[in-house]
Amino acid sequence: MRTRFTEEFGVHHPIVQGGMMWVGRAELAAAVSEAGALGIITGLTQPTPEDLVKEIARCREMTDQPFGVNLTILPAISPPPYAEYRQAIVESGVKIVETAGSNPKDHLPVFHEAGIKVIHKCTSVRHAIKAEQLGVDAVSIDGFECAGHPGEDDVPGLVLIPAAAARLSIPILASGGIADARGMVAALALGADGANMGTRFMCTAESPVAEQVKQQIVANTELDTKLIFRTLHNTARVAANAVSAEVVSKEAESAEFSDIQHLVAGARGRKVFEDGDLDAGIWSAGQCQGLIHDVPTAAELVDRMMAEAEEIITGRLAGMVEAGEKVR
Repeated sequence: MRTRFTEEFGVHHPIVQGGMMWVGRAELAAAVSEAGALGIITGLTQPTPEDLVKEIARCREMTDQPFGVNLTILPAISPPPYAEYRQAIVESGVKIVETAGSNPKDHLPVFHEAGIKVIHKCTSVRHAIKAEQLGVDAVSIDGFECAGHPGEDDVPGLVLIPAAAARLSIPILASGGIADARGMVAALALGADGANMGTRFMCTAESPVAEQVKQQIVANTELDTKLIFRTLHNTARVAANAVSAEVVSKEAESAEFSDIQHLVAGARGRKVFEDGDLDAGIWSAGQCQGLIHDVPTAAELVDRMMAEAEEIITGRLAGMVEAGEKVR
């Protein structure tokens, strides 16, 4: 299946594994890229730029296919050394970067000078238009169904994707709520050039999270997420557990961030993924949990999606057209 995204970014299939904190490590990114999709290493999962260089090298030992690095830029009292992480990406010869969070304008000149294509993650049409004006090479547009931060507009993908496609000229990746071929084909029909998946790839054999997390995703339904930080205007969708329920309860009582900070610390979320203690902290998961029923390898997942996509397009949908022609 060829799209603008596969042609311009040099990948076989229009599927991307989004960057996920504590999850986007070399073994997952390499497996996804080996399967013909685009794997992504999450830069800030690595504690230092030097560690990121080593992680990129480790990924390159496992695949000779294209893979990218995510660089999430967020405001902080003590921000990470973004320029050093950026330089680590450039010097390692990576050719695709996924940026997210704040405006990527300060990073684009350096990346583009090094011949790196940039995908910027957005949650609204207006932000996607701005990103295109800044010169990014593609956007990944997150619908309200997504894990992590869906923005504050609450627009689901069914509306957001075609709204963005009508306004943009660069390739678009649909993100949020996609876990199988049906979602990917729907995204393409809505005007996207590929599908970005986080939660679905987190629930694969090569994903470096505890087995308990994967089995919980399989057991969960589309109802098993919580929206936290709503009152702080920094909404995040996370898995439903004792901690996220407590955060929502405290927010309903007009809690300030200082009142819940100890509950949402990143170190606690990392313990969930590494130790399998599902109530150790908050952890990101999308509504597409309700569509996930197994833990395949990345290759099995990608192969299955592409085969089923072909069947949907050439079988079910083509059959509807043929039936319509017979009726006429």
